[in-house]
Amino acid sequence: MENSTLSIQRLFGVFTNPQTYLNLIYLFLAFPLGLTYFIILIVGLSLGFGMLIIWVGLLILTTVLAISWACVHFERQLAIHFLKVNLPPIATITIQADTIFHQIRRYLTNPLTWKGLAYLFLKFPLGIITFVIAVTLLSISFSLLFAPFIYPFWHINFFFFRIDSFPLALVALVAGIFLTPLSLYLLNLVAELWARFTTTMLQPAPKNQIVPVNAS
Repeated sequence: MENSTLSIQRLFGVFTNPQTYLNLIYLFLAFPLGLTYFIILIVGLSLGFGMLIIWVGLLILTTVLAISWACVHFERQLAIHFLKVNLPPIATITIQADTIFHQIRRYLTNPLTWKGLAYLFLKFPLGIITFVIAVTLLSISFSLLFAPFIYPFWHINFFFFRIDSFPLALVALVAGIFLTPLSLYLLNLVAELWARFTTTMLQPAPKNQIVPVNAS
């Protein structure tokens, strides 16, 4: 009996866990942010490479890389504050009398530059998958949970069953009471996968992997 009580408390404890709601915010931001990054990168890189025969193309590509670096920093902060990911700060190598050419070269030889660029591209398809999973789970859960109030105005189809009577709506309510926390647990698991993915992709490279460029 005590084990059953603990299991029920653990099941519904997801509602009182603040991390659950931080995870939901992060998951629902993944799609619009991924779409924004994708548009910026595709348009910028297309214009940049298309106009590379003149100096304007090089300027556009430099701007796109600078924007992508800022987006990587933004994504790191999102993961740190919403997913509670432990990401160490990005180490900077400062050299006295460093030139802009050397700074750009050091940026291009930093593995995080290219891993971050790949992360921004992958954010779009992964954001779509995340959005579909989140909307599907929550819409089914809340439809069952509020079935007694909405079934007279809107027929609810749950797989092969149609909830069109009050007794069925009460059964749906009970199912929704247990399905909703399970959906939140699954979404927390999705957020955990995002945390691991972000940690892998946006982890700063060790200093010995960054090629230092000395002024010469």
